[in-house]
Amino acid sequence: MRKGYLTVKDLADAVGCHVNTVHLYEAWGFIPPVPRDPRNNYRQYSPYHLEQFKLAYLALKYPYPGGKQVVLDLVKAARDQNLDSALALALAYRAQIEAEIDQAEAAIEYLESWLAGEERPRVEKPVTIGGAAEVLNLTRDTLRSWERDGLITVQRDPKNSYRQYGPKAIGRLRVIRVLVNAGYSHMAILRLMLQLDAGKQVDPRQVLDTVRADDEIFHLTDQWLSALAGEVDRTKRMVTQIHKMRLMVGANQGST
Repeated sequence: MRKGYLTVKDLADAVGCHVNTVHLYEAWGFIPPVPRDPRNNYRQYSPYHLEQFKLAYLALKYPYPGGKQVVLDLVKAARDQNLDSALALALAYRAQIEAEIDQAEAAIEYLESWLAGEERPRVEKPVTIGGAAEVLNLTRDTLRSWERDGLITVQRDPKNSYRQYGPKAIGRLRVIRVLVNAGYSHMAILRLMLQLDAGKQVDPRQVLDTVRADDEIFHLTDQWLSALAGEVDRTKRMVTQIHKMRLMVGANQGST
C-alpha cells in the first residue's frame, strides 16, 4: 500500500497472478475505473477495487456450465456496486450448474438402462448413414466424427462399402448423443466404450469421471461430474465474496 491506496502489485499478490492480469481486467471493464495520482500518474486502487478483482478473478474461469453470460453480468453488477443484483445472479448461476448436474446424472441413468437392455432400438434392419442421421436427428458429419474418434465402429455393406447402421449401432449412437449433449467429452465416452467393448463390468459414473494415466489429452469435460462439483464449490465462494463486499459498501455508507 502506498500513501493510503493500493498498487497494482497489491492486487496481483492478493490472488497470485501477474500484474498484467490486473491491467487486462481493468481494460476489459471487470473492475471500476481507477483514479490516478495527479502528481505521478500512478493508479490509486481502493480496497473495493481489491475485493472486486478477487471476485472477478474467481468468477471468470472456464468452464461455465450452461453459459458464461450470467457470470459476466454478475461481475459487472458487482463492479458497479449493485451487489444485490450480483448475489441474485450468483444464485442463478448456481441453479444453472445444478441443471447441468441433473442432465449429466440423467444421461448416466439412460446409459444404465441401455446396458440393462431396457432401451428399444428404433430400427429393425440396417440403414445407411442418411437414415441413421434422420433417426437420431444428427448430421452425417457428426456421425462420421464420432466414428473417427473411435466411439463406434460401423459395419460396411460388402457390395458397395456403404455404412450400415443396425439396431445395436443405433442404440449405441443414441447413448453417445445423450452423453455428448449432457457435457461429457469424447475422451470420457471413449474410455467407457472401450471398456464395454472389452466385455468389462464397469461403473459408468466412475469410468466417465476417471482419467486414465495414458490419456494424452485432458479437458475438464473428461471429468465432467467432478468439474460440475467444483463449479458448485466455486459459486459458494463467489457468494461469500459478494457478501463481504456488501458489508464493505454498507460500512462505507454508514461512515459518511
